[in-house]
Amino acid sequence: MEAPRSGIPYPVPPNDGRRRVVIGSVRPQVDGGRFAAKATVGRDVVVRADVFVDGHDRVGAMLRWQADGDVAWKDVPMEPLGNDHWRATFTPEAPGLHRFKVTGWVDAFATWHSQLVRRLAAGEDLTVELQVGAALVAAASKRASGEDRGRLKAWAARMNDAAADQHAELATAEELTALMARWPDRARNAATSGGSPIWVDRERAAAGAWYELFPRSAAPERGRHGTLRDVVALVPSLADLGFDVLYLPPIHPIGHTARKGPDNARSSSSADVGSPWAIGSAEGGHTAVHPELGTVDDVDLLVKELAGHDMELALDVAFQCSPDHPWV
Repeated sequence: MEAPRSGIPYPVPPNDGRRRVVIGSVRPQVDGGRFAAKATVGRDVVVRADVFVDGHDRVGAMLRWQADGDVAWKDVPMEPLGNDHWRATFTPEAPGLHRFKVTGWVDAFATWHSQLVRRLAAGEDLTVELQVGAALVAAASKRASGEDRGRLKAWAARMNDAAADQHAELATAEELTALMARWPDRARNAATSGGSPIWVDRERAAAGAWYELFPRSAAPERGRHGTLRDVVALVPSLADLGFDVLYLPPIHPIGHTARKGPDNARSSSSADVGSPWAIGSAEGGHTAVHPELGTVDDVDLLVKELAGHDMELALDVAFQCSPDHPWV
């Protein structure tokens, strides 16, 4: 659901007028979900939302998430933080696009139970109220599976036949509350937020030690233009220092028109090599390597050497062009 231009925090989608649950302030989101938020493999994504309903009914909330291409959604119960705020986390296991949404519903059992506890404190007879609760528990047993189904049926029977001296025990039974929380009726006045995209990157995209160098300055002896193969020879020492990524400025051919000299001087001599960001000459453009640095094969060699030391290569994405660029 797109964020409203008016800035209203709780937009309600069109419905038949009977949907009471409202979901708003879902996050993390970027521009109301138009663009993907960011996450990292193996790190918890904390999802928060405001979920509420009119009147005194209690609500329940669930976080649903999936990786792109998955058919089924994974469900995570959300915990109430108070004042209509809810929270849950999920942990993406692989890079790529993921989606999540928040669903909320009127929790009939929680509403019933809150009223039951009040009546217990007031000393009222709970016989009829326990029979009402037994019907809710019996309905939950039909949604349940495994051992929970039989346990819920047993609880429903106890509630229907409870003697007066058992009312307090049944009203405060933590086991029953936990069972019902696992099998809620999520169709009751339910509402669901729009699917929010989140892009999951691998761990190194979030944090890593980067080392930048200019390949033409990598020659072991002074006065010689360095090459990519000179950079290859430096990789073991960079790995020993603990770096994860080697970052290079543009390695493409450099234009001659208006070539700059040392210290950003506007005039240059024929011996000046120019700025790596003035991309493009007769030797090629963004798909070529500067001849004095080497070849594309040398780039591949550098990538392999880095991989052997659990490192990676990052190349500057520079879009500017010299007037000499062949594409210009």
